[in-house]
Amino acid sequence: MRFTSNSPLTIGTRGSPLALVQAHETMGRLIRSTGLEENCFKILVIKTSGDMIQDRPLSEVGGKGLFTKEIEEAMLSGDIDIAVHSMKDMPVICPSGLILDCYLPREDVRDSFVSPKYKAISELPEGSTVGTSSLRRRAQLLNRRPDLKIVEFRGNVQTRLRKLSEGIADATFLACAGLNRLGRSDISNPIETEDMLPAIAQGCIGIERRENDLEICEMLTAINDVSATLRLAAERTLLAGLDGSCQTPIAGLAELDGDQMRLRGEVIRPDGSEALFDEITCRISEGISMADKMAKRFRAQMGINFF
Repeated sequence: MRFTSNSPLTIGTRGSPLALVQAHETMGRLIRSTGLEENCFKILVIKTSGDMIQDRPLSEVGGKGLFTKEIEEAMLSGDIDIAVHSMKDMPVICPSGLILDCYLPREDVRDSFVSPKYKAISELPEGSTVGTSSLRRRAQLLNRRPDLKIVEFRGNVQTRLRKLSEGIADATFLACAGLNRLGRSDISNPIETEDMLPAIAQGCIGIERRENDLEICEMLTAINDVSATLRLAAERTLLAGLDGSCQTPIAGLAELDGDQMRLRGEVIRPDGSEALFDEITCRISEGISMADKMAKRFRAQMGINFF
């Protein structure tokens, strides 16, 4: 194995507390699976465009790729060996030469309602202000509560909680997975997926590598979670079939039960005025083809000006 204390495997990541927790989880799993010492691994923080641009919605400046561009460039140049990502931030197509085929066991997929004053969306008084940077959450919320005022909430979990404490909004939404990983489940009010379908791939950590690096491929295969792989394959096929980006409010969730997969999808107009829902139950082996079929059904219903 080529990785030693003098030539460690370098893990690229964003620098937020949550991103660092995810990078350390990945490193810990690799240490246990390979038997290598901790000093054979190194975590390198890379600042991305998405981290630096805080004053505008992502949909206005480039979408999901803003959280991955600089990290992927570092991998292509050889500065890092693998990259750890929150999968809900990942575009469906990797740059040429890179591949994403390793996923860690999935955390809680649900969204969490977070507020210092209220415990649920239903408790919000008419005209309340909700902060979110997610077009999906914005559209889902306006579809259910068109009386609410939505304000832009960018930044990591800690930044958004600070904005909430400053009274910029009455409530916000955060992923349960992130709160759990940060040890902040105490402020979480989970929303069941029947009430708010999550983002595609929410709660899952993905590890990207160079396509031709067979040694790292073997290392990552040992920590790959099969269930997460099957579920994300279907969800990201649905996203790809809808040309999903930060400019398209799309939700989706695949769940496994024995040899069966239940796939739910939702597409919402950005202003919340219309929401389309679909659901398929099939054999796990049919998940990708059924997800593609669902995307085609959505596109037929949406017409050309849905978004």
